[in-house]
Amino acid sequence: MSRAGLDKRPQDVARMFDTVARRYDLTNDVLSLGMDRRWRKRVVRLIKPQPGEMILDLAAGPGTSSVPLAAAGATVVPCDFSLGMLAVGREARPQLPFVAGDGMQLPFADASFDAVTISFGIRNFQNPAGGLAELLRVTKPGGRIVVCEFSQPTWKPFARVYLNYLMRLLPWIATRVSSDPESYVYLAESIRAWPDQAEWARTMTAAGWTSVDWRNLSGGIVALHRAYR
Repeated sequence: MSRAGLDKRPQDVARMFDTVARRYDLTNDVLSLGMDRRWRKRVVRLIKPQPGEMILDLAAGPGTSSVPLAAAGATVVPCDFSLGMLAVGREARPQLPFVAGDGMQLPFADASFDAVTISFGIRNFQNPAGGLAELLRVTKPGGRIVVCEFSQPTWKPFARVYLNYLMRLLPWIATRVSSDPESYVYLAESIRAWPDQAEWARTMTAAGWTSVDWRNLSGGIVALHRAYR
C-alpha cells in the first residue's frame, strides 16, 4: 500500500502524539463532531468483551477506548508507544494497567490475548502489515481482532465534500482546539492516503488473519474490520 511520502520515524510519530496528549480526547470530539464516541461504542459491540478475557488495546492513547472493555469485565491492557499519552492515561485512569510498547515489537508473549484491537492507530505504523502480523502473534488461536480506522467514503459526491473538510477545514479547526495543530495536517494527509476497505481486508488476510469482514460507519468515513486467528 502507498504511504504517499508520509513515512515518519517512530520516534517522530511518538513525539507528535506526546504534544497532543493533554487535549487529545477533546480535539477528537470536536474534529469528529462527536461521532468518535459512537464509533467507539460500535467497536465494543463488535469485540463483544467477556468477563475474564484478556484484551489488548493497542494505540490506546490515554485509555478512553479501554474503559468500556474493562467495564464489561475483561482484563484490558492499554498499550501505546507515546509516553505522553501514557502519562495522561495513568493520571486520569489509574485503575488501568497501561504498558509502553511498540506495535512492531510488542512486549507480550505469544498467544497472550483472547482479543486484540486498535482504533485510529495502525494508520500511523511505518509498516501496517507488519503490525498486523505482530498482533497475530500475541493473539490466542481462535482469538479475534477488531481494527477501527478511517477509510474511504462509499458515496462519491460525499467523498468530495469529506476530502475538502479533511484537507482544509480540519487543520483550521485544529488550530483552535489542539495543542499542536501541525500534527493534524499530517493526520489529515495520512487519512487521505489510506487504502479503501477491500484493500485493507486483503492486507489483513495476507498478514495471516482469517474470515476478514468489515462494516462501514458514517458512510465509510470509518470502517471496522474484524477477523480471527
